[in-house]
Amino acid sequence: MTTMESLIGLVNRIQRACTMLGDYGGGDNAFSSLWEALPSVAVVGGQSSGKSSVLESIVGRDFLPRGSGIVTRRPLVLQLHKTEDGSQEYAEFLHLPKRRFTDFSAVRKEIQDETDRMTGRTKQISPVPIHLSIYSPNVVNLTLIDLPGLTKVAIEGQPESIVQDIESMVRTYVEKPNCVILAISPANQDIATSDAIKLAREVDPTGERTFGVLTKLDLMDKGTNALDVSSQCIFVFLISLSDLKFSVVEMNVQ
Repeated sequence: MTTMESLIGLVNRIQRACTMLGDYGGGDNAFSSLWEALPSVAVVGGQSSGKSSVLESIVGRDFLPRGSGIVTRRPLVLQLHKTEDGSQEYAEFLHLPKRRFTDFSAVRKEIQDETDRMTGRTKQISPVPIHLSIYSPNVVNLTLIDLPGLTKVAIEGQPESIVQDIESMVRTYVEKPNCVILAISPANQDIATSDAIKLAREVDPTGERTFGVLTKLDLMDKGTNALDVSSQCIFVFLISLSDLKFSVVEMNVQ
């Protein structure tokens, strides 16, 4: 366990250093990206799939921006650090290294403000990640990358290319063989149309590095069964947003 925690810490430091040097993967650099060589866990899902609720339930705090349309417009590298029991929870941003946030509503606002600083107040997206570290006795040492939600249509104020731009950005993360994919799909929609599952199948056809997460179980039609649609991945996490509790179901790869 100590060796694994040390490895996670090393990867975290390399990710932060890469970002500060302008290397965040998916660029047009002539040299291979160190960022892309690092192991990662990418969170992928369509808009309004419950992606934010899954991440917040892992952390145990409400800290992500909410709203309609494309809310996540830059990758968010979320580094969780477990601290001693009884210690105060706080957050730090890489772009504000000397400031600690103990108010998580202020964390939400800073994510929004930092996104706007890079993209303006338009609805454009940017591949430059935001690094957020959360220190808490209630988390495990883990790093997750929250990516913009996949969409099928552009909304007002966005170019028609936004659909392909988002998918291309997501692909730069999930197509790497050392990336674990958390594919988020709402259980109250047809799993066959899930953008996350579709993309995961394309880049990981054997399902060896894909974990499915079915959200919104409390919104499923009466008489339906989540197990009937959860045979897409090796493991499926089932989460009900009404009580924010997980259950895990092991499945066979189809």
